[in-house]
Amino acid sequence: MRTFKMLSAFALSAVLATSVISCAPTPKSESTGGYIDDTVITTKVKSELLRDDEVASRNIHVDTYKGRVQLSGFAGSSREASRAVSIARGVPGVREVENHISIK
Repeated sequence: MRTFKMLSAFALSAVLATSVISCAPTPKSESTGGYIDDTVITTKVKSELLRDDEVASRNIHVDTYKGRVQLSGFAGSSREASRAVSIARGVPGVREVENHISIK
């Protein structure tokens, strides 16, 4: 009887451990240097957007992952959105720009 209880407890522990491990998020495989590079790119894109008089930069959010810049948020016109994309493309280190800016 004691052996049965121990085996049951072990089996239950194994099932619970497996289910907890399977729920863990998959880590991004990005080095510290890559993360810093992306942060620098994001900062440079935001700075360039702030300098430009045609873009309301406070309404545009910038994310960068492995040199890929994603712009999201709102622009007053398609011209403003296009300008934001061209500014982002001009920043050194940017490999690709994804435009998810909505026109309000």
